[in-house]
Amino acid sequence: MRKYVIMGVQGSGKGTQATLLARDLDLVHINVGDIFRWHVQNHTKLGAQVRRTMRAGELVDDELAGSVVRRRLDEHDWNFGFVIDGFPRNATQAEFFLESFDIDGVIHLDLPDDEVRRRVLARRLCSQCGMDYNLIAHRPRNEGRCDVCGGQLVSREDDTEHALAARLRDYHAKTNPVLDLFRRKEFVFTVDARPDKHTVQKAIRQRLDLPPYQEPAESG
Repeated sequence: MRKYVIMGVQGSGKGTQATLLARDLDLVHINVGDIFRWHVQNHTKLGAQVRRTMRAGELVDDELAGSVVRRRLDEHDWNFGFVIDGFPRNATQAEFFLESFDIDGVIHLDLPDDEVRRRVLARRLCSQCGMDYNLIAHRPRNEGRCDVCGGQLVSREDDTEHALAARLRDYHAKTNPVLDLFRRKEFVFTVDARPDKHTVQKAIRQRLDLPPYQEPAESG
């Protein structure tokens, strides 16, 4: 059983890398952001709280994030292990994580702030089906329209210069102590997140001494 934490600033590709890792190793991918977005889209009480927080350009309260993760992990559907992204967010949560689970590694995706801004401000979301796009790496076939349902593509509510600057400050203030704590346990493997997703995944596999990543052949 393998258990990994993947950490990185917004736009560093945590979700993409966790998905590739989970798919090949039969791990459960636990994406804290996706859990919150599900609640927003389904208009739950938690979703309303998250929506207010996002509009203010802030991160979801750490205590709330911690409780959501604990409930998710208590489902114990991760027979071969898990890879979690978006958690832990502070030293207290990291201590809880270390006490509760035998972590095999913490993958730190390192990305400079200027590249974060370039990537994040290029993100778009389908207003109908929720499909993610990025105008740098994943452009729609028809400008401004979703390839899946034809819905209008819009910027996320929290993807503004002001909100991003606030999130970057908050991220660095809270995440650096978490990484320092994990480093003391010799769990952290830092990977440059600037190359394309396949190159980053290959680097992750090498650092964790896992079976090599096989890049999928291009179709057509």
